[in-house]
Amino acid sequence: MLSNLNPSSEAFLANVDRVQRRLESASLQTSSGKRVNVASDAPSEIDTILQLRTDEARNSQIQANLSVAKTDADAADGALSSATKTMDRARVLAAQGANFTLDATGRQSIAGEVQSLLEQMVAISRTTVQGRYIFGGDRDSTPPYEVDLSTDNGVARLTDSPATRRVEDSAGGSFAVSRSAQEIFDTRNPPDPLATDVPPITTPAADNVFAALNNLRLGLLANDTAKIIAANASVQLAAGHLNTAQAFYGTVQNRIADSTNYSANYDVQLKTQLSQKEDADITAAALGITQGNIQLQAAFAMQAKMPRTTLFDFIG
Repeated sequence: MLSNLNPSSEAFLANVDRVQRRLESASLQTSSGKRVNVASDAPSEIDTILQLRTDEARNSQIQANLSVAKTDADAADGALSSATKTMDRARVLAAQGANFTLDATGRQSIAGEVQSLLEQMVAISRTTVQGRYIFGGDRDSTPPYEVDLSTDNGVARLTDSPATRRVEDSAGGSFAVSRSAQEIFDTRNPPDPLATDVPPITTPAADNVFAALNNLRLGLLANDTAKIIAANASVQLAAGHLNTAQAFYGTVQNRIADSTNYSANYDVQLKTQLSQKEDADITAAALGITQGNIQLQAAFAMQAKMPRTTLFDFIG
């Protein structure tokens, strides 16, 4: 194909096209604030930019998960603080009930208050955050327990779900953030290894919170001093178990705080690296636009002054 343009005109158009493309790129950078808007802007850096964006999105999700975990841990800590106060009251009532000068009527009156404490403890085991039962284990949409005074520990277990949830931190690790109501309030002895019962039959452990309160209630109702004293010992163990559970959530709160701080610093680092890779130098881009426009104006002005005579102008 033959061109009807002379070499000088072709060079002029090529230079104009080059300047216009620089202008378009600079204009896009100033409007978007990005130096890299499409892959062709920096082919060698696209893999790094995409990885940084992926890391930033992952870190944002980790921050959101840590926020939810913090809300749950704070609520659990508050609930267990109430539980320990409830057990403190139970210890006072157990000491009063064990007094040999107290008669059956007085012990029955105390038994009524102990039942109320048991009901309060069940309510604590059903603590919710945004509709989720935080002690419900992996099935947090269902309450774990309800009061049932006909059982050995005064409650009925509604779910049997372990708490396996873990939260990831930005450093690449993860940690457990919850315990189930069974672990906290309803500890059980291991089943007899020789037993053939299906499901295996278990009995309340000595530090079972529900059982300690219910046994104290039953001992008071029966006016049985020996049983009251035995129940008081279990109340002491159960109170210690609740303190251990609350300490677990204190550790979780500290771990969440550390992970949140690390994640926030990492987020700043990622944003800085991403900015260095893809953000535009607005001042330089604006200067490029100004220079490009000046070059175009100068080029068109010079082109307008070029001679237009041809060979045919000299042929008579």
